[in-house]
Amino acid sequence: MRGLSFGISLIALMVGSTALAEAEGEAEGDRGARWWAHVEALASDAMQGRGTGTPGYDKAAAYVIGQFQAMGLKPAGTQGYRQPVAFVEQRIVSDKSSAALTGPQGVVPLAVPGDLIFGGGGGPVPESIDAPLVFAGYGLHLPEAGHDDFAGLDLKGKIVVVLSGGPASLSGALKSHARSERSHWLAEQGALGLITLVTPKQVEIPWDRRIALSGAPALYYSDVSLRDTQTPFLGAQMDPAKSDLLFAGSGQDFGAIAAAADASAPVASFPLAVRLKAQVSATRAELSSPNLVAVLPGSDPKLRHDYVVLSAHLDGYGVGTPIKGDAIYNGAFDNASGVASLLEIGRALKASKVKPKRSILFAIVTAEEKGLLGARYFARRPTVPQKSIVADLNFDMALPIFPLTSVTPIGYDQSSLGKDAEAVSAAMNLPITPDPFPDRNVFIRSDQYAFIREGIPALFFKYGFKAGTPEAATEKAWRANIYHSPFDDLNQPVMPAESAKLNDYVTAVTLRVANGAARPSWNGDSFFRRFAK
Repeated sequence: MRGLSFGISLIALMVGSTALAEAEGEAEGDRGARWWAHVEALASDAMQGRGTGTPGYDKAAAYVIGQFQAMGLKPAGTQGYRQPVAFVEQRIVSDKSSAALTGPQGVVPLAVPGDLIFGGGGGPVPESIDAPLVFAGYGLHLPEAGHDDFAGLDLKGKIVVVLSGGPASLSGALKSHARSERSHWLAEQGALGLITLVTPKQVEIPWDRRIALSGAPALYYSDVSLRDTQTPFLGAQMDPAKSDLLFAGSGQDFGAIAAAADASAPVASFPLAVRLKAQVSATRAELSSPNLVAVLPGSDPKLRHDYVVLSAHLDGYGVGTPIKGDAIYNGAFDNASGVASLLEIGRALKASKVKPKRSILFAIVTAEEKGLLGARYFARRPTVPQKSIVADLNFDMALPIFPLTSVTPIGYDQSSLGKDAEAVSAAMNLPITPDPFPDRNVFIRSDQYAFIREGIPALFFKYGFKAGTPEAATEKAWRANIYHSPFDDLNQPVMPAESAKLNDYVTAVTLRVANGAARPSWNGDSFFRRFAK
């Protein structure tokens, strides 16, 4: 356990700093109130949901830069605090698009987006497509781990259908990684598209909310070399209640397949008996949106050229389909809360008597909701030398809706950062709870994964809870009723003092990583060790 005694003494200093802050009127409640004030500013209706490339996003960016300047954080790079990223905005025009299945049951029209939602991310969508379907089980290509759902399938010229979940024998991190690489790999094999299915029991966002979100524009990079696919590729989601239509005439029952997936049991791959014929109408426009980058220089002349990145995404869903008369998707918890936490952690690091020896880089990124695009751009083209980035610590949608009694730093079992998190947990009496729902893919669904793909160890901080507990029920209800909707606003219940506790925890982890004698490293048995450069 590298540097444990040093880490515990460091935590003791942090606890002493907290006690001093409380003596000066900075109790958890006060610090939580200051955190919530940032959330109120960033998630106000005036910010119009902070859609990527919109005036609301730019207004929120100006607020963040103002906070950087007030704290004395310096720009990181030659372009000031803003790192512009060029995108193409692609919007699917559903009322001019159409889809139908042809097969044993004749022609079965599909409502767009009622039954089938076309995605617009990754790259240009094909204007028309007429291709056979093939079912590839969980859609996981992991031959190194002894699992390949595509083995033996003819993929060229096909649209591939895959199901949520995965076998229990594979870790959540491995399954998540395979899903993140899927479209790129399939396009290289000559596949024309991908339809993703979710079992009814694994639905996270109700289908009617998926439909409401489908009108939002998608983004992909203007720079073709950065895109997931170099040629047009169809991406789509199918209504869980209609997914059985894809299996007509195949001799296979979707209900039985879904039950196997819900049990993390093996699921076979096989050709389907239907074809998809579709016309996809889309509009496209160029836009730019900046990442925001600032630095707190390290105190050690030998280590200050190493950087620990603290990341959070600023963007939200902007103004979208009204739900109960409200069209502003404020994104209070997702992710004004994470940006607010980074601002408070920056404040704590500046005030701390224990100074970080390595530099701390604050990366407030754009276009996370569009596919981690801002973080991926920054991780590939950082404003400091990429080899000098030693770790990423990411904040996204840590939910202050129940007391913080444990933490789940996603990825703690993959690198030496896990030992740092464990040491801080022990000192602060916040035990680590493993990810209770690994098949949700959270390992790849936030910005830390952009850094992992570049070989940089990372953690993603969540409130800890176990499956089957009241906390799990509360969290599930929040996702079902509020997540990615206009109701993620300033009127929902919140526990600011609990966020102050998590901010303290991440501040302590940051200091421990920044002051460690050795750079963070991947564990010897980690699948992601292969990305190290």
